[in-house]
Amino acid sequence: MRQFPLAQLVCEQSYKPFAEELERGGLQVIADASTLAARYAVVLVLPPRQREEARALFARALSLCAPGGVVVASITNNEGAKSGEADLNQLAGLGGSLTKNHCRVFWSKPLGAAHDADLLSKWNGLDASRQILDGRFRSRPGVFAWDRIDPASALLAEHLPPDLAGKGADLGAGYGYLSAEVLARSAKVVALDLYEAEARALDLARHNLAGFEGKAELGYRWHDVTTGVPEQYDFIVSNPPFHTQSRADRPDVGRRFIAVAAEALKPGGRLYLVANRHLPYEAVLNASFGQVQVLGERDGFKVIEAIKAIPSRSPGRNAR
Repeated sequence: MRQFPLAQLVCEQSYKPFAEELERGGLQVIADASTLAARYAVVLVLPPRQREEARALFARALSLCAPGGVVVASITNNEGAKSGEADLNQLAGLGGSLTKNHCRVFWSKPLGAAHDADLLSKWNGLDASRQILDGRFRSRPGVFAWDRIDPASALLAEHLPPDLAGKGADLGAGYGYLSAEVLARSAKVVALDLYEAEARALDLARHNLAGFEGKAELGYRWHDVTTGVPEQYDFIVSNPPFHTQSRADRPDVGRRFIAVAAEALKPGGRLYLVANRHLPYEAVLNASFGQVQVLGERDGFKVIEAIKAIPSRSPGRNAR
């Protein structure tokens, strides 16, 4: 991309770590390009694996493309490249494709009025937010566990104590399920900050917790937890990610969540964490907390309570 004038390149990226990396490269980054009243000669797309989300992204790409412009997409072969190429062909017609380095790149014909307008309208709504779980929450394709309660989070919710109080945080809050459980179960919580790297999930959480606005002060932080958090808390709950967006295992991310939680908790503060049973978190837990215990296990997951040690007071000198 360095051969092109980067000042003319607008990057849409709703995942905070990736957005920050693009910004460090000197690029203009926004969470949603639809908020700009602009159309582009070229729209570059890296479609996700979730097909409804990918089709919606193709539709949005066409909507952002200027007349005569081109949509260019790239997908690795093991992430649905052939399906993605077929989808763009169905929507707008293909101008060409090539394969290299286990990837497929393909592009539309110059866009005019020839694309399928009905299909465009249908696909535009495929990743729209919608009610799930009998209307209890709103969610959308592409968000983690978007149409269900993740079983690990459900197990953690079952083991949350009713005496949580003061100011808390939910690290990796998703669409807000765990935060809703905390607020529903613990009457003495006065404030709760939700930290989430995916902006689309955080927007959903804001909607899903609207009914609790009078119960506690709520904060919504589009934030990469691995960089640390800026405040101190009485308690923290977390179902941390343990893989990248390409599904590669990354236990180091979970370990970093634990270390950040330890830094952010006040002395005596409590962390309630759920994790895959096999993940090697014990070393960082034992190094960072005074007390650590497993509260429950099921379906390959474990719930851990970790309490931050209270520094012992050194004896003072006798007054003369």
